[in-house]
Amino acid sequence: MAAISLTEAEETAPALVSLYKTAGVSLTKHGMDGVRAAVYLVVDYSGSMKPYYKDGSVQALADRVLGLSAHLDDDGTVPVVFFSTDVDVDVDAVTDIALADHRGRIERIVAGLGHMGKTSYHLAMDAVIDHYLDSGSTEPALVVFQTDGGPVNKLAAEKYLCKAARLPLFWQFVGFGDPRSKQFDYLRRLDDLAVPAKRPVDNAGFFHAGADPRTVSDADLYDRLVGEFPG
Repeated sequence: MAAISLTEAEETAPALVSLYKTAGVSLTKHGMDGVRAAVYLVVDYSGSMKPYYKDGSVQALADRVLGLSAHLDDDGTVPVVFFSTDVDVDVDAVTDIALADHRGRIERIVAGLGHMGKTSYHLAMDAVIDHYLDSGSTEPALVVFQTDGGPVNKLAAEKYLCKAARLPLFWQFVGFGDPRSKQFDYLRRLDDLAVPAKRPVDNAGFFHAGADPRTVSDADLYDRLVGEFPG
């Protein structure tokens, strides 16, 4: 049974009902029907991401993640972390998106974030880890981590991923942009970090959503988001 019922989803966020239904099919396919988990969304706020905010790709991802979260978590909200070198994730960029107030939410949040900097993963990863620990949750968490390139500090990102492997957190990295770009070589290597030499469990996955992420079907996106999570 879903954490939030179809009736409640219809009443709270009618525009997301199709996503809710599609997410349910994917969860059942992957043996996750009735599973409970926290869901986080981490979003790249570097300068090269500007087109994806402008064309609605980031809002579309947020809506899709909400549709998934409604099956896994009954509070109807997804904690969201925005990251760049010029955003203080401790003060400015840890917020949430709710089913009841999802329309245009990304645009409203970023209006207060200021300058778009460079791609810096590790502070956002630290913010997610702190939020999860502070929540007192004993359920696992699925972290959807969107980016359009590798981090400016690769060693720090690897360190935090390995640190998080001792917690029930799974990091599903989602790439936006040209799949042939060398920018994503780092994420492919991060996905393949040795177990147990580097980390006690495989706690990360990576897939590329392409140059126009909106063209990835809802069903395919959900399959990719949850495919490795049960393991």
